[in-house]
Amino acid sequence: MVFTAKILLLGSGELGKEFVISAKRYGCHVVACDSYTNAPAMQVADEAEVFSMLDAEALRRAIDKHKPDLIVPEIEAIRTEVLQEFEDKGFTVVPSARAASLTMNRDRIRELAASELGLRTSKYRYAESLDEVRAAVEHTGVPCVIKPVMSSSGKGQSTVRSANELEQAWNYAVANMRGDRKKVIVEEFIPFEYEITLLTIRSREGVSYCEPIGHRQERGDYQESWQPTPMTQRLLADAQEMARKVVDDLGGYGIFGVEFFVTKDEVIFSELSPRPHDTGLVTLLSQNLSEFDLHARAVLGLPIPDIRLNGPTASAVILADREAERFAIEGLRDALALGSKDNEVEVRIFGKPTTRPYRRMGVALASAETVEDARERARQAAAQIRIKYQE
Repeated sequence: MVFTAKILLLGSGELGKEFVISAKRYGCHVVACDSYTNAPAMQVADEAEVFSMLDAEALRRAIDKHKPDLIVPEIEAIRTEVLQEFEDKGFTVVPSARAASLTMNRDRIRELAASELGLRTSKYRYAESLDEVRAAVEHTGVPCVIKPVMSSSGKGQSTVRSANELEQAWNYAVANMRGDRKKVIVEEFIPFEYEITLLTIRSREGVSYCEPIGHRQERGDYQESWQPTPMTQRLLADAQEMARKVVDDLGGYGIFGVEFFVTKDEVIFSELSPRPHDTGLVTLLSQNLSEFDLHARAVLGLPIPDIRLNGPTASAVILADREAERFAIEGLRDALALGSKDNEVEVRIFGKPTTRPYRRMGVALASAETVEDARERARQAAAQIRIKYQE
């Protein structure tokens, strides 16, 4: 078989699935890896491997077996020392082993942003016990936000508004952290006007940006996202400059999801993911090239053209509400019927083999004349999708 590059994809969720589709369009051979069979990206990849990304020996075996041109992490919880080991041997890790290591844990990327690069962040402290959480709050004040240093999609995050809630927040963070680090970050609550994801592309041609993406969260997990989010030129320029500083420091090529809090007067760095971002699912409809297309182009060394926004667009997630292995997805016809000649509605069902409470099973996408109308249409479309659980 002739292909342009062999990719070992580490993590095979919905974001990985869309990346595989984009990479396959450019002739890549993809080996999708995850801890369970029939993960979304495995359904569209050429090969699959099932193992825990935190199993160092299993990860070494997979890399040795497939000898990929590109190792592309899609999740945070990976034995990053193994990635560094293979990068030292000449393998290419996307965007780099150092980036994967620093962003695997919130404490490391926060230290880079705040202490080394001098970016504006919220006040914060780390804690490895409930007593240390209480001490950290003396610095950050209340309200504050408590979240694991390593998690995904906001799991384990909560906002604490009184000292009586600290124990519950600590227990929730510990129960939902990934990896083997029992550690949380306690940070000042920022009374922001809104928050954004600035998708930042680092390619051989330089750094470029997508239009800022607004989003709404519940339980620390994204529920809606929309594009564009109006910002003053000064605040947008500040966000772009901060994003450029951090991605240039991390190095390598690919797309980075850089999150910011935005107040009336300033932009405050929050977090960074060195890969496609869940809020960026909106780009499947909003842009001429989705975040997954852009990631594929950047990691393959292909040109990044002008990124054009098609118009106001929004996404709304489709969630499960219980654990199940047997279920069916209904309501697609009703959801897609909400589209019109001028305003599109699309649905992506991720193909996850099991459900659990609040698990993201799909996303509805909608365009309209205004962002507000697009958000309403996306919510309506998501509400039409029903998960029918079978006994």
